[in-house]
This record gives sequence, structure tokens and C-alpha cells, in this order.
Amino acid sequence: MASGLLSQHSIAPARLLRGPGAWAAALPLIPALSRRPLLLGRSAATRPLRQQLANDLGQRGLQAEAAELRCDCCELDLSALADQARRAGCDGVLASGGGKVLDAGKLLAHRLQLPCITVPSSASTCAGWTALANIYSAEGAFEGDVALERCPELLIFDHGLVLQAPARTLASGIADAMAKWYEASVSSGQSSDGLVQQAVQQARVLRDQLLLDSSEALAQPGGEAWGRVAEACGLTAGLIGGLGGAHCRTVAAHAVHNGLTQLARCHGSLHGEKVGFGVLVQLRLEELLGGNQLAAQARRQLTPFFRSLGLPVSLEDLGLGQASLSELQQVCAFACRSGSDLHHLPFPVAAEELLAALVSSSQGCPVLEVS
Repeated sequence: MASGLLSQHSIAPARLLRGPGAWAAALPLIPALSRRPLLLGRSAATRPLRQQLANDLGQRGLQAEAAELRCDCCELDLSALADQARRAGCDGVLASGGGKVLDAGKLLAHRLQLPCITVPSSASTCAGWTALANIYSAEGAFEGDVALERCPELLIFDHGLVLQAPARTLASGIADAMAKWYEASVSSGQSSDGLVQQAVQQARVLRDQLLLDSSEALAQPGGEAWGRVAEACGLTAGLIGGLGGAHCRTVAAHAVHNGLTQLARCHGSLHGEKVGFGVLVQLRLEELLGGNQLAAQARRQLTPFFRSLGLPVSLEDLGLGQASLSELQQVCAFACRSGSDLHHLPFPVAAEELLAALVSSSQGCPVLEVS
């Protein structure tokens, strides 16, 4: 970086345990962080898992206070959870679930100045790693993000827990992790900062590994390729953001995700599914407005790859085939609002130009042929 400039990075959790049996191995470490953690989750499907975690903590003499999100990571829930944590005398937050649960746990710990432990139950995002939380409305519409003081004190990435998640969550995580390359390579610009340059190249390596391993990972859950891909999505993607810091920002792919969340029709799609579609839209913008033929080539490569993983590659796939023009305009207006990450593109984008890219992003792309 340029001489005289100071850059601050929250790079990684203070401690990471990963692999089969990581939860059991982490149990002796938890009492030093919290003896009465707020055990936060959301899904009814994962409630038995959280009960098992609570039982395991109890055998260590720890008293977990069970808590659940009612919505996404929203202010309504966060306020109620903060009150619950105070009433119960909690001295830490242990969040176990998907990205929105992990974000809520991190943000709650940040506001209450408590230690944070994250236990992902899927590899759908890198939220268990990062010093960042996304805020949504109670209805599920993206509102903004919050930078946190630090990453979690402890991240427990237990392969056995993650393996129980539906395959769809891993495919979603693949799309979200792939976006690191397509966004960081743009937002970093011509940065001379060595850490930023290294983070961008790590994002390229991550993309290449996912292109090679993802099909096998989904076909053979629990196998070696699965382990590499799950950790790439849940861990490496977070490391890239930590190393690159503010110069490895999200760009149009996540801005499109944020716009799509404004429509109730899209709330059934996972975070990474919307981000993956946003990558295709970003590449289309780079082609149409930036004259980048390499972006057009990348889109033609990526579309059949996403399709082979069961990821959405069109508005129809996202349930927006019958969406009205005004609904799509609402998506684009939000994605193009002032301060949006979309404006990290090296050229201006108007809402009507984004709409054209949104509609045409999957056109002219072949079906993947598997040899």
C-alpha cells in the first residue's frame, strides 16, 4: 500500500477448529469464553441439533440459554434477543445455523460486547468467519450491512454438522464463494496494496478449485472433494474478505441480490442463489457497458456450470418469470441506489441499463455438456 496510509483489517476468527469432530474438540475451549451462552438458532429443522449442542454444553457444566430468530437478521429480533440475553445473564453468544443466524449472533455479541462463537450448520455462506453482518427488514428485504469490531472469538466448522444440511445449501455456498473472484477483481481496481493483490489472486484460486471440485462434492457428500468445497465456501471465502478488507468489496453481484430481496417472490431463494444470478448480471453489465469480451466469455462458461449445480440462471428460475415490469424496476432501483456496491463498477450504471442486463443475462449461453 502507499506509504503513510493506515489500513485496519479484521482478518480471521481468533481460533478456528475445522473437520470431523470439531464440535467435540471445541467443547473444552468454550468455558474460557462463556459459561452461560445465548444459544441462537432459527430453523425448526435444526432445533434437535441445537438441543444436542445444549446437552453437550450442559455436560461441561455450562448453562445455555436457548433463543431463536423469528425473522431474518432484523432489528425487531435483535432487540428482543438483547433483552433476553440481559435477563438471562448471558456472558457470550453461540450462534448455530445459516448465514442470517450467524450474522445475528455476531451483531448481537458486538452490541452487547460479549464473546462470539459461530457454529455453521451449512456451508451456504462464509458468515461464520467475517466481521460483517447484514441487516434485513422483518419481511426479509435487505436494508444494509454493519462492520463489526472483530471476527468471532471461535469458529467451529464441524464437517459432521455441515454434512446434515441439504445439498442445495452447498450449491448456494458455491455460487456465493465464486462471486469473490468476479467482484474482488473489479473492486480492487489497480491497487498496489500487496495484501489486496494476494487476496484477489486467492479468490481466483478459489474459483478454479470450485470449478474443478463442485460436481464431485455434490455427488459424493462427505468425500474429499466435498470437504474441500465446503471449507472453500465457509472458510476460504471469509479469509479473502479479511485479507482484502475494504478494497475487496462486493460489487454488482451482491447489489443485485440486495435488490432481489425487495420482492417477496424471491424470499424462497437462498442468499447464494441470488448472488450467483447477480454474478451473471454483473458479467452482462461488463459486456454491455464496459465492452469486456472476457466477461462475455466468463458468463458463457459460468451459466452452464451454475445450471449443472441446480442454481438459478434466469429470472424464471428465481420465480420471477411472471414478475411485472414495476417489480423488476423496483429491484433495479434498489440495486442502483446511492451508495450501492454496484457503483464499484468502473463505469456508471443506470437502473434501466441494469434492467436490460437483468433480463438478458442468461441469453445465448449453452447447456453444459458433460463428457
